[in-house]
Amino acid sequence: MDKKKILDYQSIKKKIRRISLQILESNIDQDEIIIAGIDLNGFIIAEKISQEISKISEINIKLCEVKIDKKNPLNDISTSLNFEDYQNKSLVVIDDVLNSGATLMYSVKYFLNTKIKSLKTAVLVDRNHKKYPIKADFKGLSLSTSIQSKVEVVIDEKKIEAFLV
Repeated sequence: MDKKKILDYQSIKKKIRRISLQILESNIDQDEIIIAGIDLNGFIIAEKISQEISKISEINIKLCEVKIDKKNPLNDISTSLNFEDYQNKSLVVIDDVLNSGATLMYSVKYFLNTKIKSLKTAVLVDRNHKKYPIKADFKGLSLSTSIQSKVEVVIDEKKIEAFLV
Protein backbone atom coordinates (compact mmCIF):
# COMPACT_ATOMS: atom_id res chain seq x y z
CA MET A 1 0.00 0.00 0.00
CA ASP A 2 1.43 3.37 -1.06
CA LYS A 3 1.45 6.03 1.65
CA LYS A 4 2.29 9.66 1.07
CA LYS A 5 3.00 11.76 4.14
CA ILE A 6 0.86 14.91 3.98
CA LEU A 7 1.56 16.25 7.47
CA ASP A 8 4.63 15.55 9.56
CA TYR A 9 4.84 15.97 13.33
CA GLN A 10 6.12 19.56 13.21
CA SER A 11 3.41 20.61 10.74
CA ILE A 12 0.72 19.04 12.90
CA LYS A 13 2.04 20.86 15.99
CA LYS A 14 1.71 24.14 14.07
CA LYS A 15 -1.79 23.24 12.88
CA ILE A 16 -2.86 22.39 16.43
CA ARG A 17 -1.48 25.72 17.68
CA ARG A 18 -3.31 27.63 14.94
CA ILE A 19 -6.60 25.80 15.59
CA SER A 20 -6.16 26.49 19.33
CA LEU A 21 -5.69 30.20 18.68
CA GLN A 22 -8.76 30.28 16.42
CA ILE A 23 -10.88 28.49 19.05
CA LEU A 24 -9.67 30.89 21.73
CA GLU A 25 -10.31 33.92 19.52
CA SER A 26 -13.87 32.81 18.74
CA ASN A 27 -14.53 32.25 22.47
CA ILE A 28 -12.66 35.22 23.90
CA ASP A 29 -15.71 36.42 25.87
CA GLN A 30 -16.35 33.02 27.48
CA ASP A 31 -15.33 31.83 30.96
CA GLU A 32 -15.22 28.19 29.92
CA ILE A 33 -14.96 26.13 26.74
CA ILE A 34 -15.90 22.48 26.41
CA ILE A 35 -13.48 20.69 24.07
CA ALA A 36 -15.18 17.46 22.93
CA GLY A 37 -12.92 15.01 21.11
CA ILE A 38 -14.40 12.15 19.13
CA ASP A 39 -13.19 8.77 20.37
CA LEU A 40 -9.57 7.81 19.78
CA ASN A 41 -7.70 10.16 17.41
CA GLY A 42 -10.16 13.04 17.72
CA PHE A 43 -9.89 12.86 21.51
CA ILE A 44 -6.07 12.85 21.42
CA ILE A 45 -6.11 15.92 19.17
CA ALA A 46 -8.65 17.53 21.53
CA GLU A 47 -6.26 16.89 24.45
CA LYS A 48 -3.42 18.58 22.55
CA ILE A 49 -5.64 21.55 21.66
CA SER A 50 -6.76 21.85 25.31
CA GLN A 51 -3.13 21.82 26.47
CA GLU A 52 -2.21 24.46 23.89
CA ILE A 53 -5.10 26.75 24.90
CA SER A 54 -4.12 26.35 28.57
CA LYS A 55 -0.57 27.50 27.76
CA ILE A 56 -1.77 30.76 26.22
CA SER A 57 -4.93 31.61 28.17
CA GLU A 58 -6.51 31.52 31.60
CA ILE A 59 -9.86 30.39 30.17
CA ASN A 60 -11.22 27.26 31.84
CA ILE A 61 -11.11 24.23 29.52
CA LYS A 62 -13.20 21.14 30.15
CA LEU A 63 -12.19 18.13 28.11
CA CYS A 64 -14.89 15.70 26.98
CA GLU A 65 -14.59 12.36 25.19
CA VAL A 66 -17.31 11.50 22.67
CA LYS A 67 -17.82 7.77 22.19
CA ILE A 68 -19.47 6.99 18.87
CA ASP A 69 -19.59 3.90 16.68
CA LYS A 70 -18.08 5.36 13.49
CA LYS A 71 -19.40 2.48 11.37
CA ASN A 72 -22.92 2.87 12.81
CA PRO A 73 -23.26 6.47 14.04
CA LEU A 74 -26.97 6.00 14.77
CA ASN A 75 -26.05 3.68 17.64
CA ASP A 76 -25.97 5.18 21.15
CA ILE A 77 -23.51 8.00 21.66
CA SER A 78 -22.06 8.78 25.07
CA THR A 79 -19.69 11.34 26.52
CA SER A 80 -17.44 11.58 29.53
CA LEU A 81 -19.44 14.59 30.76
CA ASN A 82 -23.03 14.91 31.91
CA PHE A 83 -25.55 17.12 30.11
CA GLU A 84 -25.34 19.64 32.95
CA ASP A 85 -21.59 20.02 32.41
CA TYR A 86 -22.01 21.61 28.99
CA GLN A 87 -25.37 23.32 29.41
CA ASN A 88 -25.12 27.02 28.45
CA LYS A 89 -21.44 26.57 27.52
CA SER A 90 -19.46 27.07 24.32
CA LEU A 91 -18.53 23.73 22.81
CA VAL A 92 -16.05 22.64 20.13
CA VAL A 93 -16.37 19.12 18.68
CA ILE A 94 -13.03 17.81 17.35
CA ASP A 95 -12.10 14.91 15.07
CA ASP A 96 -8.98 13.96 13.16
CA VAL A 97 -10.37 13.73 9.60
CA LEU A 98 -13.60 15.08 8.10
CA ASN A 99 -14.40 12.54 5.44
CA SER A 100 -18.10 12.02 4.67
CA GLY A 101 -19.20 14.12 7.63
CA ALA A 102 -21.32 11.37 9.24
CA THR A 103 -19.30 10.99 12.46
CA LEU A 104 -19.03 14.73 13.01
CA MET A 105 -22.70 15.35 12.19
CA TYR A 106 -24.06 12.69 14.54
CA SER A 107 -21.67 13.82 17.28
CA VAL A 108 -22.88 17.41 16.90
CA LYS A 109 -26.51 16.20 16.92
CA TYR A 110 -25.89 14.55 20.29
CA PHE A 111 -24.96 17.90 21.86
CA LEU A 112 -28.02 19.62 20.41
CA ASN A 113 -30.22 17.73 22.90
CA THR A 114 -29.44 20.41 25.48
CA LYS A 115 -29.11 24.17 25.44
CA ILE A 116 -25.58 25.31 24.60
CA LYS A 117 -24.21 28.83 23.99
CA SER A 118 -22.39 27.98 20.78
CA LEU A 119 -21.14 24.97 18.91
CA LYS A 120 -18.16 24.85 16.54
CA THR A 121 -16.31 22.00 14.88
CA ALA A 122 -12.60 21.43 14.26
CA VAL A 123 -10.67 18.81 12.30
CA LEU A 124 -7.03 18.24 11.56
CA VAL A 125 -7.73 17.32 7.90
CA ASP A 126 -10.84 18.22 5.85
CA ARG A 127 -11.07 15.98 2.78
CA ASN A 128 -13.80 17.98 1.00
CA HIS A 129 -15.91 14.88 0.22
CA LYS A 130 -18.83 15.50 2.53
CA LYS A 131 -22.08 13.60 2.07
CA TYR A 132 -23.71 15.49 4.94
CA PRO A 133 -24.33 19.22 5.40
CA ILE A 134 -21.65 19.85 7.99
CA LYS A 135 -18.46 21.85 7.83
CA ALA A 136 -15.38 22.29 9.94
CA ASP A 137 -15.20 25.75 11.47
CA PHE A 138 -11.51 25.24 12.19
CA LYS A 139 -9.27 22.99 10.11
CA GLY A 140 -5.60 22.29 9.93
CA LEU A 141 -5.48 21.24 6.28
CA SER A 142 -8.08 21.29 3.53
CA LEU A 143 -7.30 18.58 1.01
CA SER A 144 -9.10 17.68 -2.21
CA THR A 145 -8.54 14.00 -2.94
CA SER A 146 -10.14 11.31 -5.04
CA ILE A 147 -13.03 9.43 -3.47
CA GLN A 148 -10.89 6.27 -3.41
CA SER A 149 -8.11 7.93 -1.42
CA LYS A 150 -8.08 7.77 2.33
CA VAL A 151 -6.44 10.02 4.90
CA GLU A 152 -4.93 8.17 7.83
CA VAL A 153 -3.79 9.95 10.98
CA VAL A 154 -1.23 7.87 12.86
CA ILE A 155 -0.68 8.67 16.52
CA ASP A 156 1.87 7.07 18.80
CA GLU A 157 3.30 8.20 22.13
CA LYS A 158 5.87 10.50 20.57
CA LYS A 159 4.34 11.88 17.39
CA ILE A 160 1.35 12.40 15.12
CA GLU A 161 1.55 12.15 11.34
CA ALA A 162 -1.01 12.17 8.53
CA PHE A 163 -0.81 10.13 5.35
CA LEU A 164 -2.71 9.95 2.08
CA VAL A 165 -3.32 6.27 1.37
